[in-house]
Amino acid sequence: MSQTNFAKGQLKSFVERVERLEEEKKSLAEDIREVFAEAKASGFDVKALRAVIRLRAQDAEERAEHEALVDLYKHALGMLADTPLGEAALENLTPHKKRRREPSPEEVRAAADQAEELADAE
Repeated sequence: MSQTNFAKGQLKSFVERVERLEEEKKSLAEDIREVFAEAKASGFDVKALRAVIRLRAQDAEERAEHEALVDLYKHALGMLADTPLGEAALENLTPHKKRRREPSPEEVRAAADQAEELADAE
């Protein structure tokens, strides 16, 4: 009987600890919402702020790998032509006339295959 009472007491203790932690978590989430509201009121873009916080949580290698994959996808979709590097590359291809060249279906497939290989390597 005393073992049953001990188990009940232990179970109750676990439940109460989790409940307290859930309350703390709820309070912290509210505090975080208030900080974002303050940032927004100060003129900061909350979406960008959240992205920066997410990036800072990653280690440098993970962040570099993610950025490389995003750049690869952008390139596959022809989205890098508007960047300074993309514009310079286009100038080298057509020195007298700027034009945006869409990637061929083969180039898109090759980039998708590379991205898949990178994802499989993880």
